[in-house]
This record gives sequence, structure tokens and C-alpha cells, in this order.
Amino acid sequence: MRRLAALLLCLVAVTGAAVAKPPAKSLRPVARAEPDGSISVAPPAVQAEPAGTDTSAPAASTQPSYRAAAIRPPERPVIQPPAVPGAVARPQDVGVAPDAAPQKKFRLFGALRPKPRSPQIEEQGRAKSAARARGAVCGDVEIQGVSIGRVPGPIAGCGVEDAVRVSSVSGVGLSTHAVMDCTTAKALKRWVDKGAKPALKKRGGGVSQIRVVAHYACRTRNNQKGERISEHGKGRAIDVAGFTMKDGSRISVLDGWNAKADAKPLRQIHAAACGPFGTVLGPNANSFHRDHFHFDTARYRSGSYCR
Repeated sequence: MRRLAALLLCLVAVTGAAVAKPPAKSLRPVARAEPDGSISVAPPAVQAEPAGTDTSAPAASTQPSYRAAAIRPPERPVIQPPAVPGAVARPQDVGVAPDAAPQKKFRLFGALRPKPRSPQIEEQGRAKSAARARGAVCGDVEIQGVSIGRVPGPIAGCGVEDAVRVSSVSGVGLSTHAVMDCTTAKALKRWVDKGAKPALKKRGGGVSQIRVVAHYACRTRNNQKGERISEHGKGRAIDVAGFTMKDGSRISVLDGWNAKADAKPLRQIHAAACGPFGTVLGPNANSFHRDHFHFDTARYRSGSYCR
């Protein structure tokens, strides 16, 4: 009985001493490996403070402190952009310090912009525009010429009201400055834009001049006695015999209508006039027109008459 009591007292004494004693090491986990492969030093073990020790100012530790950055993932590598010929590298691309001297940025689309025009060129452009405006007739700067007003006719049925003498349309000159009314001048411009220019754009650098063989003339149709007054006598017609290219080469209706090289563009030009003009006659119409195209702005109930 005495032995049992003594054994119990020993167990109580040992258990109490074990509970009162603090742990020798910290229970924190061991630090992970850093990105460079080194291992950070573990934090110092927790030491029991002796009685009477002043804890207001912690003593300096001689061991390195535990670094929280050791468990951060490694930084992503910088991906360099593909090299562009002539491009200037940016500081953020090559790791230059922010306070480095700034470099000129390469701008692909900015480099393709045209240079500003000089004041002399701008002045020349304004002068040219003003000259074109002064030479414009029928309210269209693309129709160049002079206004000549009313043209009286020597016989009944002839004459033109508000006539103009046209020298060029859409940059294409007329070999003879043609007298007509504004309705005919505007139809001529539409035909040049939609017919003559597209059909001849691949020939000698494009058309530069239209060979005019007839415009206003107070006469009867085909100069035949007893016929009605021609549309030429009213300023509503123009006859075209050929074209001159920018390189000086020429195409004529007489020689080219059935020629292998010129037949196709001449037929395109003839067909394109049917619409802007009311009457369109060519070599297939009759013998009077075998060497030229006749265009006039007469209107018919059935539409344009084209042969």
C-alpha cells in the first residue's frame, strides 16, 4: 500500500515538471528553398525569459531573420518583342533603368506620312485652283471655257441661248474650242469620265485631247438642202473624229473602227455615249458618219437613239 502511494506521487511529480517546461524549438515550419536554390536559415528557437529580465528593448539577434519572400514563386521571364528593322528598342524591352535618357520611338505608320508642303507649293496650288475657278463654266470647275452668252442664228431655228465655248472637260482638252449650251457641255463631261477615259486608260498613258471636227454651226442635217435644222445649229451637238494620247500617239475613227488594235476601245467609247447623249451616230449609222462620232442632246420619247 505504501509502495503504491509512493509510485503515484512520483508520477504526479514527473508529469507536472514536463508540462511546465517550454518547448526547446519553435513549432513553425521550416522555410522552403529560395528561387536561387539556397535554403533560408530557420528562425531562432523560442527561449524562456528568465525571471526579472527587462523585455522593453529586445536584444539584437546575431542570426539572420526568417524571410517571407522565400516562399514567393519566381518572377516571370521578360519576353522580348520580335525585332523590327530600323526600330529603336524601348527601355522596358531591354531592362534599361527608368531614369535612362529617353530614345526616339519608331512609328511605322507615322514614317509613311507625306511631308508637309512648303508655303511656295501651297501658294501655287491656291493660284491654280483660283485660275480653274475663273475658267469654270456651267457651274462645274471640271468644265473649262468662257461664257459667251446668246449666239443669234442667221436663219430661223438657229442660235444658242447662254452659250459657252468649252476648251477642256475633266482635264482632257478639245482640239477646237467648241461652242454649245451647258446641257451639252455637261453631257460631254459625263461621257469623257465614263467612256473615253476608261476605254483609253491603257493606251499611251491615257487620253489627253479629243479631236473635234464640228460643234455649233447654223446648218441643216448633214448639210442636205430641205432638211430640218441640225442639232449643231442649236448648240446641242459635237462631232468627234479621234483622240490623242499623252505619249503623242493617235486613234482615229476612220482608221481604227475596224482595226484590230483600236476597234474595241472605239466601240466602248461609242456605246458609253448612249445615255449621256440623246443621239449617238458612228460609222455603222450611214456614210455621213464613217469618219466621226456624232453626239447631240436631242431627246426622244423612246429614249436615246444610238447607231
